[in-house]
Amino acid sequence: MSFFTDLDQQYIDGAWRPGSGSWDIIDFNPYDGEKLASITVATADEVDQAYRAAERAQREWAAVNPYSRRLVFERALRVVEDREEEIAAAITAELGGTRTKAGFELHLVKEFLRDAIHLALRPEGRLLPSPIDGKENRVHRVPVGVIGVISPFNFPFLLSMKSVAPALSLGNGVVLKPHQNTPVCGGTLVAKVFEEAGLPPGLLNVVVTDIAEIGDVFLTHPVPKVISFTGSDRVGRHVATVCASQFKHAVLELGGNSALTVLDDADIDYAVDAAVFSRYVHQGQVCMAANRILVDRAVEREFTEKFTAKVRGLKVGDPADPETVIGPLISASQADAATQIVDQALAEGATALVHGRATGNLVEPSVLAGLPDDSPLLKQEIFGPVAVIIPFDGDDEAVRIANDTPYGLSGAVHTGNIERGVAFARRIDTAMMHVNDSTVHDEPLVPFGGEKNSGTGRLNGDATVEAFTTTKWISIQHGRSGFPF
Repeated sequence: MSFFTDLDQQYIDGAWRPGSGSWDIIDFNPYDGEKLASITVATADEVDQAYRAAERAQREWAAVNPYSRRLVFERALRVVEDREEEIAAAITAELGGTRTKAGFELHLVKEFLRDAIHLALRPEGRLLPSPIDGKENRVHRVPVGVIGVISPFNFPFLLSMKSVAPALSLGNGVVLKPHQNTPVCGGTLVAKVFEEAGLPPGLLNVVVTDIAEIGDVFLTHPVPKVISFTGSDRVGRHVATVCASQFKHAVLELGGNSALTVLDDADIDYAVDAAVFSRYVHQGQVCMAANRILVDRAVEREFTEKFTAKVRGLKVGDPADPETVIGPLISASQADAATQIVDQALAEGATALVHGRATGNLVEPSVLAGLPDDSPLLKQEIFGPVAVIIPFDGDDEAVRIANDTPYGLSGAVHTGNIERGVAFARRIDTAMMHVNDSTVHDEPLVPFGGEKNSGTGRLNGDATVEAFTTTKWISIQHGRSGFPF
C-alpha cells in the first residue's frame, strides 16, 4: 500500500473518511518538495464526533480482561515489524529522516509496543487499613477515560505511539491530533497499525486539523480527562493554561537546552563522537539534543579540533541515501530560523568554526564559539544543526553554566571517573542526565520528562500508569457504623 494515498483521510469511529473543513493540509516531502498528500481538515464538529466515539467505546474496552487487551499490542508489534521497510521509507519521505534516524525511531516504537503488551497488567489495587472498626478500604487503579494526544513533527511515529499505545493498554480511549507537517507518520499510520491489529472501532480516533480551524476545542472538549502534549514550551504553556481552566490533567513534554559537558579527564575521542551525535542527530530537531557543548579549558583545544573535523565530514543531502547524516529540516521556516541563529551569533561577536550554508531546507552544520555570556542564544532551544562550544574552568563553573537556562530536560557529562560524573550529574537542574553517553535517550521503563520550562509530568513505565489512570476508593463497612445523629 502507499501510505500517502491510502491514509490521507480522517479516522473517526472506526471509519476512514474525508474531513469536512473548507481547506486542505498539504503534506510535502521536505527534501524535494514533492506533494505527498492533501488532507481536508477536520472541523470542531468532527473533533466532537471523535471524542464521543472514544467515550462510547472506552466503557466496554475498560471492562475487557487485561490479558485479552494485550493481544492487540502483540498484533500491533507484528504489524510494525512486517511493515518496517515501508514505514522507514515513509519517515524518510514525510519528515526528511535519514535511514539511521528512521531505524532509531522504529527501534523505539517496537520497544514501546513491547512494553504496552505488559502495561495492561501493571495497575494494581491496594487494601488500606482504617481507624474505624470493621471498615475495609479498597483502592482501585482505573483508566481515566479518554485521553487527547497531540504529537510533534520530529519523531511523530514514536511520540504518538508512546502515548497512544500505553493509554489504550491501560483501558482508555484516545483521540490523536498529529502535527500538520507529519499527518501520516504521526497520525493516520498509527490508526492503520491498530486497525490491522484488531483494536475495536471507536477506541482510537485521528483528527488531522489545525487550530486555525478548530481553535481550542481539542483541549476544551468535555470528554478528555488528560491531554498528553509534546512540542514547544510556548505552545505547552497555552495547553497548560487551558487545561488548568478545564480541570484537566496535562502531561507536557516540551523543549530543551541540554548541555553535554566534557571534564578534564574525559576520553576525548569518545566525547567527540557522543557530542556530534547529541547535537546533529535528525538535523538537531530533537528536544534532548545538546545545544551547548561545555569543555574544560584543559582539553578545549584537542576537543575542538577533533569535533570540528568530524562535523566537517558529515554528509548533507538526500535522506534516502544511506550515507547521509544530515537531511533537510522539516520546513522553510525551520531552515530560516537555523540560518538566523548563526547570523545573530556572528553579529554578537561569535566565531564560526564551521559555517554551514543553507540550500532550501538543507542546512549544513555550523559550530560556534566565543558567544558573549549574555547572549540569548545560550538560553534558548536551537532546533537545527548548530552547535555552541563553551569553555569553562573547573567543575563548579561548568555546573553554573549548565544550569543557566530556563530549560531542564536532558544532559550528559564525560569523565574518566564514574563517581565524579555521578556527583556532577546530581548538581545539574535537569530531569535526565547521562554519564559518558549522549544526551539523547528514551527507554520504556525509565521516567521521561523535564523540569522548569521543559514540561510537567512524566511518561514511561510506572509514570505512564500514574498519568493515564486514576485511583478510586471503595470502602466496605462490615457490621454497622455508628452515627452521631
